[in-house]
Amino acid sequence: MNPTHGGDHGADRCQEGDGDTGRHETAEERADRLWSDLLQELRVAQTGVQILFGFLLAVVFQPRFADLSAADRTIYVVTVMLGSATAAALIGPVSIHRLLTGRRLKVQTVAWASRLTMLGLVLLFCTMCSTLLLILRVALQNALALWLVGAMALWFLVCWFVVPAWVLARSSSERGR
Repeated sequence: MNPTHGGDHGADRCQEGDGDTGRHETAEERADRLWSDLLQELRVAQTGVQILFGFLLAVVFQPRFADLSAADRTIYVVTVMLGSATAAALIGPVSIHRLLTGRRLKVQTVAWASRLTMLGLVLLFCTMCSTLLLILRVALQNALALWLVGAMALWFLVCWFVVPAWVLARSSSERGR
């Protein structure tokens, strides 16, 4: 996401048809709007990550954890590390904003927070797949678990990345007509 348009001048107004949003707003106004949108997205993602991470932390204290195979314990450790990385990436934009607020860096803050959020979504994808693998290996104890995780991974990819890419490509081709 590139929150700037027009030029590097915060006072420049974006004009309709300039190839971006078609809104009449300064780079700073656009950054404020994008930041607000990003916060709403982060609220949804952070809640899910916190619930999932809490579940993962509790697993190790369950009596049945001692019965896990070495492979399942490895999957568990990888999953917890992925969950930690996901939480860090999705909470990172809050820290970036807090440390940069008031320094006239809103455009850069939004750009970096957006990048960190995208990284968080990729890590969340990996965490979800790893969590599913662990749960389904324990529940099914057979190779079907891998196929089910593969199917869900494909579904996540379609919902999270393919559909938005398709919409973007379609809108770009419609604008080109």
